[in-house]
Amino acid sequence: MTASPSADHSADHSAAQPQHGADSEVGRLRTVMLHRPGNELKRLTPRNNDRLLFDGIPWVARAQEEHDAFAEALRARDVEVLYLTELLTETLQDQMARNHAVTAALSGLHLGDTLRSYLAGFLHDASPDELTSYLTAGIRNDEVRGGHGLVTSLLSPYDFLVDPLPNLLFTRDSSVWVRDRVAVTSLAMPARTRETQLTELIYTDHPRFRGTRKIHGWHSEHVEGGDVLLLAPGVIAVGVGERTTPAGVERFARQVFHAGLARTVLAVPITQERATMHLDTICTLVDVDKVVMYPNVADSLQAYTVTLAEDTDDESTLRLEVSGAEPFLVAAAKAMGIDQLHHIDTGLDPVTAEREQWDDGNNTLALAPRVAVAYERNDETNDRLEEAGIEVVRIAGSELGSGRGGPRCMSCPIVRDPL
Repeated sequence: MTASPSADHSADHSAAQPQHGADSEVGRLRTVMLHRPGNELKRLTPRNNDRLLFDGIPWVARAQEEHDAFAEALRARDVEVLYLTELLTETLQDQMARNHAVTAALSGLHLGDTLRSYLAGFLHDASPDELTSYLTAGIRNDEVRGGHGLVTSLLSPYDFLVDPLPNLLFTRDSSVWVRDRVAVTSLAMPARTRETQLTELIYTDHPRFRGTRKIHGWHSEHVEGGDVLLLAPGVIAVGVGERTTPAGVERFARQVFHAGLARTVLAVPITQERATMHLDTICTLVDVDKVVMYPNVADSLQAYTVTLAEDTDDESTLRLEVSGAEPFLVAAAKAMGIDQLHHIDTGLDPVTAEREQWDDGNNTLALAPRVAVAYERNDETNDRLEEAGIEVVRIAGSELGSGRGGPRCMSCPIVRDPL
């Protein structure tokens, strides 16, 4: 993590640094949160990878090399890179934060009182570094040296008492900055529930973020960050499919309207399939008026425009107006106040498009207008982006992609320049 400025320059630094927040997908990226693959990926086996939402068993050393190159590509563009585990370790120096983290980790009904009591003492005695490791890489039954009772006797030695969190790699999903507030999301899959609890802990108790105003929360209706696209200042598209529910979009819309963070929310139904788990697996912005988009759904993708009908002091009684469905590209352009939202097709033909969409060809991370990070393996899509005037920063992702996520999925922008 970037070193803090010296005390005698702190006033100048704080004056020069933009505040945390983002109002678009393409404003110049200044600060981003990543998670470098760690021991949690070494916990994946053919017996548990499906439950933990990975399509294969990644070669961890190579995944780390690829991720380090991704982070270095960002730094080369003057992007400050923060690491989730470093932030978490610093957060866990606070006793109250430790208490919250331990309680959340041991809340499962599978532990029983004897084992839960032992693990609570064990985790409270751990150093911040050790506790971060236990919370992210998990604890297996055969690693327990105490608390023996019925539960530890009947569970397999290789059962996890605290599950690993291999999907921490995809930091976009657990939080989204909307202007100067952070939306802590609610992840739908049980394997990912604790991710947002840890993310919320960082935004609540880490010195850098203390006082940050938050919306939504891990306890609310399901909304995942991969489904949230900041199309333009005041305009947000939210995919509704495998991970984000209609109730989640409604709750999210009420909150951003009530806080004055948006004037329009587009609810975008997407197919509930693994290949299209989030809206950002179908399209991402690469310029203020351009998206890279999966052509097999470009003509069929619809959107419902949601706006605020009546102002009130009570979020729960806000009256929302919902339009009938219309083509996504049309609805988006109207909401953004532009003549047309241009789309750049994934691939060159339907078969190539399907292959490259599966390999996250649509899942780009904009560093600025007309500059985007993409996996190098998607040659045809990247060529099309360059033909359209987009500078493509190509990175390796053969191992990183085994969890079905690209550069956008692996990054949570914390500071973007306003458009």
